[in-house]
Amino acid sequence: MQLTAVEDIERSSAEERDSHYKPGSIKRVKLKNFLTYDAVEFFPGARLNVVVGPNGTGKSTILCAICLGLGGQPPLLGRADDARLFIKHEKDQAVVEIELAPHQGEATHVIRRVIDRDRGSEHGRGAGASTYFINNNKTTLKSVKELVSQKYHIRIDNLCTFLPQDKVGNFSGFDKQALLAETEKSLSGELYNTHQSLIELEKALKSSGTDVASIENELSKLKKENERLEREKELMEERQKFMEKMDLLRKKRAWLVFDQKREEAKTAKELREELKKKKKEAEKGLRPLQEKHAAVESEASKIQGRYKALEGKLRKDKKAFEDCNDKGDRFRDQLENEVSDYASIESEQRIKVKELARQRARLEELEADGEAYPPIDEVEQTVKQTQKEMMKLKQKISAQKSKIQDKQGDRAKATDDRDAAARQLERLKDDKMQRRQALFSRVKNMAKAYEFIDQNRKMFRRPVWGPIAAEVEPKSPQTASYLEQHVSQATWKAYVVECKEDYDLLYREVREKRKIPINLIIVEGGKLEQKPRMYSKQRMGVLQKEHGFMGYLDETFKAPDAIMAALINRHSVNNVLVGGEGVQNSLDRKDLVEYLSQRESTDGRPGKMTSCFFYSYKKAAYKYTNQVSRYTGDIGTSIDDITAAKLLKPGTDPAVKTQLAETIRRSDEIIAELQPEVDEANAKIAELQKEGQDVSAKFKDAKRTKQDYSNYTSKLQAQRDRVEEAEENAANDSDKEKKKKVAKIKKLMENSIAMGENAAKIQNELMKNTEILTGVKIGEDGLSDKLRKLADQIKEKEEETSELSNQYSAADADYSQKKSNLKKLLNEAEKIAPKDEWHERLDQDDLPVDLEGVDEALDEAESKVNSITDNPHVMRQYEERKKEIAKLQDQLDEAGGEKDMKKKQLESKMAKWKSSLENIVKNVNEKFSSYMKDVGCAGEVRLYNAGKDARQSDEGENICYNFKDWGVEIMVKFREASALQVLSAQTHSGGERSVSTIMYLMGLQNLMQSPFRCVDEINQGLDERNERLVFKRIVANSTIAAATTNDDHCGQYFLITPKLLPNLEGMENENITVLFVFSGAHNFASCLDWNVDKFIEDRKRFLTQTQDVEEEEEEDVGRSKGKKRKSKSKA
Repeated sequence: MQLTAVEDIERSSAEERDSHYKPGSIKRVKLKNFLTYDAVEFFPGARLNVVVGPNGTGKSTILCAICLGLGGQPPLLGRADDARLFIKHEKDQAVVEIELAPHQGEATHVIRRVIDRDRGSEHGRGAGASTYFINNNKTTLKSVKELVSQKYHIRIDNLCTFLPQDKVGNFSGFDKQALLAETEKSLSGELYNTHQSLIELEKALKSSGTDVASIENELSKLKKENERLEREKELMEERQKFMEKMDLLRKKRAWLVFDQKREEAKTAKELREELKKKKKEAEKGLRPLQEKHAAVESEASKIQGRYKALEGKLRKDKKAFEDCNDKGDRFRDQLENEVSDYASIESEQRIKVKELARQRARLEELEADGEAYPPIDEVEQTVKQTQKEMMKLKQKISAQKSKIQDKQGDRAKATDDRDAAARQLERLKDDKMQRRQALFSRVKNMAKAYEFIDQNRKMFRRPVWGPIAAEVEPKSPQTASYLEQHVSQATWKAYVVECKEDYDLLYREVREKRKIPINLIIVEGGKLEQKPRMYSKQRMGVLQKEHGFMGYLDETFKAPDAIMAALINRHSVNNVLVGGEGVQNSLDRKDLVEYLSQRESTDGRPGKMTSCFFYSYKKAAYKYTNQVSRYTGDIGTSIDDITAAKLLKPGTDPAVKTQLAETIRRSDEIIAELQPEVDEANAKIAELQKEGQDVSAKFKDAKRTKQDYSNYTSKLQAQRDRVEEAEENAANDSDKEKKKKVAKIKKLMENSIAMGENAAKIQNELMKNTEILTGVKIGEDGLSDKLRKLADQIKEKEEETSELSNQYSAADADYSQKKSNLKKLLNEAEKIAPKDEWHERLDQDDLPVDLEGVDEALDEAESKVNSITDNPHVMRQYEERKKEIAKLQDQLDEAGGEKDMKKKQLESKMAKWKSSLENIVKNVNEKFSSYMKDVGCAGEVRLYNAGKDARQSDEGENICYNFKDWGVEIMVKFREASALQVLSAQTHSGGERSVSTIMYLMGLQNLMQSPFRCVDEINQGLDERNERLVFKRIVANSTIAAATTNDDHCGQYFLITPKLLPNLEGMENENITVLFVFSGAHNFASCLDWNVDKFIEDRKRFLTQTQDVEEEEEEDVGRSKGKKRKSKSKA
């Protein structure tokens, strides 16, 4: 093989390379998490592709990917029955993407299949685990198959064109009839269809006595049935359209909610920044006021100190002035008295004598009264004793009161805790209001509708209930999730009225006048009518005891009668079962669905009945809906996962309510325990107080006696003093008294004059200090007023700053919360509908532009979907009926015509089909014989027609042929001495079968319709000679030059092999592409390490060095020969 330098290779352009691909050929394959591959993308050539790699590295995986990627199913590969088994270990999703070469002038088709491990039935074959896309648009498996088979004529299910490793043995195991069918399919769909048509015509001729009337009757029945099925089909198509619309609307809603919350977050951020700025300005304006207030306060303190000093001096001077005036007044009064006394000294002497007699008589009376008092020592002893007793009683009472105070403090605390918990519990119990507010926050118009209803309840004749979601009270979060999933969103948002007049009024006022959407349900009179249960008491007992059910769905929540009636009428909550983990055990071990579908013995209606139930299992919850097909009568089951309730979730965590209720209970227990102790202490205090009252009375009596005696002794001593004074007065000399009076009068006059002068001096000083104090007071009042104003300003500023600080903290927390929620919403929106993928579709005009419109459209679409019962079998039944009608119509046409016409039709079709088939078999036979001869063997391909072309009827006319028995026989001979034998797995070895199979396929190569063929490890079991010959044949047939245009050739070919022999012929052909699998443990670490250009340079360098060595060796040989000739000549 001659190698060419890198710079000498003439490389074709991308357009030139693309022009060689036959329409439908594979241009690109991309895999992710598929069997052995994490991620790989490769580009097959337009002609022969040799896929090479060690065993276990993923060569056959490529064929598996081609099969599954083009809509094929796992059984075609012979490896597995479930597509999910092709997902790489420990991965959740696999992706296969295949790009097909387009027809000239048309768009390229890229088919993508996504296989999800979590989708589809857990115990099924993964039929629902795959999602299909054509050019990034979601589609169905049917559309993929139509594109692949009809537009590009690709036959994945035909072993002549697609032969996986695990199906190689199947090919040689075909009988002659199956081999003919596979051959016809690979060559021309028309050839195969004509053969099948001939078989049917043959059957029709055999049954020439068919009753036309019977066929017409059957045909009429089928047509009527199909008319009904067609209506059902249209409903299913409409339902699918609305479900797709719902999916789009949910994606749209996720982004609308994100946009709305983003605007709210933006507004919250702006508010936070504005408040932050205002807070800084307020704090900045507060400091000057505080500094000014401190300065004024210091000045006021100094003035106040001076004012107090002056005020103290003024009080002192005023007191001195008043004292002087008082003394002067007293001196003057005394002076007047003394002057008067001086004038009445004589008369007073007589009076004094009389007064002495009177005072002595009074003294005698008092002395006589003293005999009535008890001994004073006894009285004092009684006082001291009663005082001690009273002190002890007071101590006991104080101890009891202290004990009561402690208990009352504990009781007051328990009472406060109980009252606070009761108030909080009362607030939290209003779940109805909280659910209503949560509902209104989601749907703005609903709040407006409720506001109108609430403000105008007097307008209605009967009560108006709703929204329904706010009226029901589930008994647990689990049952809330069941109820929310079972009842439609439209019903949860609906209002219930009890008469037609209220319905018309609401519709007119809310929907027509105010343009507010509102859902209304009428329950006449608001009465809940008792309806019979679906299951009898005996049967329900069995369901509870043996199958794990607990009751019905309407028993899991409370609601007003009108609401309950609406839910029963609309969603039959009275017939939906609720169960626990025992239901799963019943599903696994007993035929629960079949048991539920059986009617009661009292129910005379035929057929089975539908059922619905919820149950929980291993922290998850499920809903089973079992529906009876209208056509087959079979039970169809749908299973839904149950998520946590949103509309019906409790407004408050039930644990909080439980905790508050527990607080109330504990507080009541504490109060009940403390009350007897308090009552006992109060009784003890009452007893001590009664005892104290007796002691106190005794003490008071003794104290009173002692006081009376003390008063008596005081009076007695005072009377004795008065007697002594009277005696002295009566004994005094009047002249001497007069002299004393004169001297006293003189002294009093001097004192009076001195007091007057001193008072005048003090008054002058007082007036002076009062004037100064008034000035200081005025200054102090001014500063006080200034301080009050500054304090008011500071307080106002502090309040403003505090309020701004609180507002800023609240705004900052609100912004942080909104920002966090916004991230969650963005992640949810990207998860539901990646923006890069869905942006253009979600912005199209056919979707609402606002959240309210989306919710309304969602409700409407959901209502439409719920109004149409899902029947996935109707499409299949419709098509089957349609085929039956067409078949019967054909039979009718055949039966209604002449037998000769049918015979001519058969012979006409047969002539063309037989001629084509014979030519094809002849062509293939020639090539097959030649190819087998090249490998030293012999072979023929024969058309088998069951031994003759036709059979005769009793009348001697030809009526039919054995078309169903026609086939193709592959005759082979591998030894000279043996005869030709039919190829079979029982007679021939694996290598012989492989050679025969590949040669037969090579004979069909140029006749096949499919744009590509795949063969996996067909060379296994071949010896080196046959492997070289087989490979040479594959290369020769697969690389034939194009006839007219670049893509006018036999098509693309994939040969999977774990090895290639060295020095194979034909590998230099430019139409061969070698694809190396590098995923093995001992292969290249990276595909970039495989550098063909470098290999060519190294090989060229090696050849050049080898040539130089050989030339040097030749020169050395030549020189040695020359020397020998010279030595001979000298001799």
